[in-house]
Amino acid sequence: MNIIYMHSHDTGRYIEPYGHAVPTPNVMAFAREGVLFRHAYCAGPTCSPSRSALLTGMVPHSNGMIGLAHRGFSLNNYDQHVVRQLKGLGYETVLCGVQHEAADASSIGYRHILAKSAGSDKDDLHNAALAAEYIQASGKKQPFFLSFGMFNTHRDFPELDGTINPDYVIPPFPLADTAENRKDTAAYMMSARTMDACVGIVLEAVRSSGLEDDTLIIYTTDHGPAFPRMKCNLYDTGIGVSLIMKHPSFSNGRAVDGLVSHIDLLPTIYDMIGVEAPGHTQGVSLLPLLQNKTDSVRSEVFAEVTYHAAYEPMRCVRTDRYKYIRRFGDRFRPTLANIDDGGSKSFMLQHGLQDEAYCEEMLFDLALDPVERVNLAKDEKYSHVYETMSLRLKEWMEETGDPLLNGPVPFPPGARINLPESLSPRESTFL
Repeated sequence: MNIIYMHSHDTGRYIEPYGHAVPTPNVMAFAREGVLFRHAYCAGPTCSPSRSALLTGMVPHSNGMIGLAHRGFSLNNYDQHVVRQLKGLGYETVLCGVQHEAADASSIGYRHILAKSAGSDKDDLHNAALAAEYIQASGKKQPFFLSFGMFNTHRDFPELDGTINPDYVIPPFPLADTAENRKDTAAYMMSARTMDACVGIVLEAVRSSGLEDDTLIIYTTDHGPAFPRMKCNLYDTGIGVSLIMKHPSFSNGRAVDGLVSHIDLLPTIYDMIGVEAPGHTQGVSLLPLLQNKTDSVRSEVFAEVTYHAAYEPMRCVRTDRYKYIRRFGDRFRPTLANIDDGGSKSFMLQHGLQDEAYCEEMLFDLALDPVERVNLAKDEKYSHVYETMSLRLKEWMEETGDPLLNGPVPFPPGARINLPESLSPRESTFL
């Protein structure tokens, strides 16, 4: 079985298959042919931690990637990366485009690297063509694992060119409906359109090569979009991700409501190829969900932030009904360096974003408050829920050896960490 892992950057669920008017027809068509997960979540809503969790099957603080690879963080053991695992099982392993699990892609262990980086629309389209060429030339002699990584929909977004009119765009929740936010959203949509074109190129290559009958295709993203209160936050707008999978053995063209974590993907892959998952993996196989044999494989998901551009430690546990978030340390104001610069951030700064106060603990009833705005942590009616959820988070941290239990988590020597009071990740003053 071949495996194609397509991943976009900072997309969340803000695409057409999840009900948004974002021009992504190829991903929409793929969703109609595959299995779409309505409630898939990343293990950490920052770039390297999220991707490393998916590709090791371990949460970030367990695999070691608690910050950004290009800023000095790394996995504890690269032998736990799926690429090295699959290579040992006879797979040809190929990277085309973006990866964020190592500062140097060659250290991961791919057999072939078709393109090491991507940073523009043209790079993604070029890399999509390279991926398509590889697929069409691969034949059926050796199974392959192809990671096709796109820079889109990461900032900076492209300049508006008149093809998407901001006047007829609605910004994603929780952004205010203002001219500034509509313009920023329209630029995101342009980036998403390019991402979608790349997905279409790769999918067409699979069809035309005759490999559809023996290929698992996965599309996902690392975390929520690069807007305030999304990326680098533990709200659902930050940890919610798109996840669509397709294989002939599935009952395709359907949506699944069960809770899913990115760390479940590797156990699923191993289950499908008929080998036992490595002992370090912490997820569960999604195959029963994919084959429509059950409605649920897990009762809870966990997510975390430790470092992004700056230190901002927080953890959460989410069930179908409730979400509990805890911030650690003594800073309960926005860490602005962890919010990517852009029009929506500028608008919110003009209206007092930097002066907001955060709570140390937050509890949300997602059935009555799916937008996570009514904090019930101190509501006596929810005292039992609070005790249950806070205890479960603590137990999980203990079970997985979370270093945050021992106090502030140090960063590696030489890592570039913005000051807590930095206004932007682009500032060059570091701890």
